[in-house]
Parts: sequence; C-alpha cells; structure tokens
Amino acid sequence: MTHQTIAVIGAGLMGHGIALSFARGGHCVTVHDPVAASLATLHDRIAQSLSLMGAEAETTAVLARVQVASSIEAAVAGADLVTEAAPEDLPLKQAIFQELEQFASPTAILASNTSVLPITAITAAMTTGARAVGTHWWNPPHLIPLVEVIRTPLTSAETTDTTMAVLAGIGKSPVRVEKDVPGFIGNRLQHALWREAISLVERGICDAAAVDQVVKASFGRRLAVLGPLENADLVGSELTLAIHSTVLADLEASPHPSPLLGTMIEKGRLGMKSGAGFHTWTQSDADALRKRVSEHLMELNRILN
Repeated sequence: MTHQTIAVIGAGLMGHGIALSFARGGHCVTVHDPVAASLATLHDRIAQSLSLMGAEAETTAVLARVQVASSIEAAVAGADLVTEAAPEDLPLKQAIFQELEQFASPTAILASNTSVLPITAITAAMTTGARAVGTHWWNPPHLIPLVEVIRTPLTSAETTDTTMAVLAGIGKSPVRVEKDVPGFIGNRLQHALWREAISLVERGICDAAAVDQVVKASFGRRLAVLGPLENADLVGSELTLAIHSTVLADLEASPHPSPLLGTMIEKGRLGMKSGAGFHTWTQSDADALRKRVSEHLMELNRILN
C-alpha cells in the first residue's frame, strides 16, 4: 500500500505501540489522548521502545512521522485510517465512534482495537457501518506480529481488504475473523488454556509453578512454528481422535469463571500489581519477567524473519 495518513485515538500502552508500528512502516500518524501527560510523553516512550528493539537508528525518522493533536476532530482530519485504542470500556468506545463518524472523512476506515468487546456493539450506533472494522492488536503491539481483523455483518469487503493490506504493508501478520464472536480467535484459544490451567490448580492436581513449567518446557516451545491444527495433522487424525476420546470428558467445561479467581481477588491476590496472584512477586521479579518477555519476543522475531 502507498503511504497513508493514520490517526490513533489513545496514547497509552497499546496506542503508543500502534503509532510506532504505523510510523515505522512509513505512514504519517496523528495521536490524540484526553490525558495530557500521555501525549506529553508519547515521543519519549516511542524512542524508548525503539531503543529496546535495537532500532535507535530509526528514531529520528519515526518520531518525525508522529504528531499529537489536542482533540479527536484535529487528529482525524484527513486520515485514511483511524484506530481507536481506548480502554476496554464499551460506553467509552461507543462515544468515541460517534465522534469518529462525525469528524473523520466519509471515506476513512474506522477501526477499533479491543481484546474481547464485540465490534458490532461498539459500532452499533453508526450509520456508515460498512467502513467500521475491528483490529485486535496484541500487547506489545510493536513486537507481536498478529493483528486480528474482525468483520461485523455490515463491514464491507473493501474495508476488510484495505485494512489487511495496510497492516501487511507495515510487516504485521493480519488474519481475517469472519464472524464477530467474543474473544475473536486468539483470546478464545488463550483463555480455553487458562481455564484448564486454573482448574488444575483448583482441583489440587498440581501447583501454579508446575502448570507454567509444563507449558514453557514442552508444547509451548513449538507454538511459534507449529500451530495446534498443524500439530494435529503432524501426529495424525487417528491419534488426535484417540486422545480426545480419553481426555476431553475430564477437562474443565464450566461456562463460568473459576471460584478460585474470586477467592484470590477477595484476598487481595491481584497479580504482579499487588505482589501476589498465582505466584508471589517482588518488583524486581516482575521487572525481570517483563524484560525477559520483551527480549524473547525480539529474538524470536529476529530468528523467524
């Protein structure tokens, strides 16, 4: 795709990474956030992310393509594609899309970045729904290649195709989600695994450390190059059927969140931010894990590219 004019609504963790990705791909990007501090630190955070990626040489060029705007109206003026990256709050996203439809060019694509909220609900009040689409970027967006592109019943084929092309043009790996279902593809798969992981601990089968070690030291090592259905083909449909005939009936199948999660929350075990969740965390432990994840993703990208 030729270079586009991009607007990003939201300058937080996701917004800054999305803006960085588009700017690094050669597009001009304007970012708006109602929090002044987020806009004030945007360039510094982009520069820091580029440094961590080992791409310091690109900093001047990338930052030159990123500007900030004090309003949504100013941010979307002349934009070809607008990405909303606000917090996961349905009424907030709906209100933003009302403004986007009012102020953006009638030909602009309006995309929502959300992990689980239905795109159909976010865009329900639009009168130009054919140009609305979901784009679920994964955190951190400048390091994870995947972007899920979600169609609503009103999204046009042209909107989907153009969005896919723009994302592919900046080095992302977009996939089509043809039906707007909760969690799309990635989070449905991820949380099916999490449900079983929590159940194993809840049922006393093993502790949290064992669950994480099993995933990291076995099938997790293959996942970057061998998807689950590729693996099923690798071992054969007969073996897959045999395993499922034995295992599936004993897997966690509750449609409700685990009671263990509620108990943990009541006890203040909220994860890293409280110092304890399934594991106990010091600040240095949490920082070290985040650093290890970033370094792993960068090295994996280098290897796979």
